[in-house]
Amino acid sequence: MMTDDQMMAHAIELAHSALAIEEVPIGAVVFHNDEVVGEGFNRKETDLNPTAHAEIIALTNAANKLGRWRLHGCTLVVTLEPCPMCAGALVNARVDRVVFGASDQKSGACRSLYEIADDPRLNHRCEVTSGVREADCIALLQSFFKSRR
Repeated sequence: MMTDDQMMAHAIELAHSALAIEEVPIGAVVFHNDEVVGEGFNRKETDLNPTAHAEIIALTNAANKLGRWRLHGCTLVVTLEPCPMCAGALVNARVDRVVFGASDQKSGACRSLYEIADDPRLNHRCEVTSGVREADCIALLQSFFKSRR
């Protein structure tokens, strides 16, 4: 069985793919039974699409590969805490588990500002694990934004 650290290593590789096309370096990967079924990285600037977040792309790819939109049995791993849109998509997709690296104090919706992913008022709750390879994820983001200033 893959560890959270091993899964996050793959998400970090995807974040580097975003960096290579000058996108904010965020990567996300969906695992089902230790197999990658969906992956994505930020493409908002490239696609001129405000919804082209790493998580949305990874969820769409996973749904297409599995042939179903209900992603029970899946874990989404992402380098930055999901925003409200992405946290809502995780709940709607019925993802079992969300693992993230860096917290997002400005728009984090799994712990920092909101707790959408496991809000007991919603029809589905995801198990949330935070801080996996946090220092690596933070360093990647800080390096990107420092180069922009």
